[in-house]
Formats: sequence, structure tokens, C-alpha cells
Amino acid sequence: MADYYTNFSLIMELPDESAKAYALKLAQEAASWRLDEQISTDFPPSLVDVLEFWHFETEAQGSLEPGKYGVWLHSGDGGIDAVCEFIRHLLKNFNPTGRVEFEWSNDCSKPRTDAYGGGAAIITARRIKSMTTSEWLQKQTRGRQHQPKGDQ
Repeated sequence: MADYYTNFSLIMELPDESAKAYALKLAQEAASWRLDEQISTDFPPSLVDVLEFWHFETEAQGSLEPGKYGVWLHSGDGGIDAVCEFIRHLLKNFNPTGRVEFEWSNDCSKPRTDAYGGGAAIITARRIKSMTTSEWLQKQTRGRQHQPKGDQ
């Protein structure tokens, strides 16, 4: 049997200590929900929709420059959709003109033909745009089918 991994690691800067505390509180509540605890009524609805995909860790980031705050978001088990929505939520609340970019990798403990790849996301307060390497390859393949034989 093979084990599949989706890895990512990024630091999201936040404007102040209260924004960092808010992010950590939401992450703790999401983790508690995974342990069959109730979610509070003030938990953001946009995040409720991705709780089942919340497979990442959120930790206080203490090594930023003095006066800078942030959280470290990381996983070996995926959670791409949930982390993107979490970042978008934080941007909406604390940095509406900001942007976060990150990449992830897909890996496997055994050589499987469907196990490797990754992707990238660009997130703003209004939009999440992402693409996997599989999607990129499919677009390239479709484009080649419409080219004359000599140009392929």
C-alpha cells in the first residue's frame, strides 16, 4: 500500500498581534471541530464549508522581524481548498488589498504514475486562483492537438 502526501508550508504575515490571535483562534476551533466538538455560531460561514478539508496546521510565527506578525500554515496531508479559503478570509478582514502566493507538492511513498505533481495558488480578498500541474499539462496537450504537425 502506498501513502500519498500533499505538502505545503508558508508564512502569512498579519498586521498585528490581535489579527494573529484571531487566526489562531479560528484554526483551533477548526481543529476542535475535527474532534467532534461543536463549532461556535460566530464561526465564519465561508470556513464552515471547508472544515472537512482542514488538514493543515496553523502556528504562531515568532521569528518575523520586530513589529511583524504572522502565522505558519503547513501540511503533509493536504487541505489546499481549506487553507486557500482561510487565507482569503484573513485577507478580507486584515489586508483587503493584499495577496498571498504559495505552491504545494504531491508525493507518494511508492512510485505510482498518478502520485506526483503539485500546484500553485494566488489568493486575494476577492478571489482564489489556482492551478495544478495536471491541469497545466492538460491545457498544453489540448493546445498541441490544434497545431499543424510540424509545430508540435
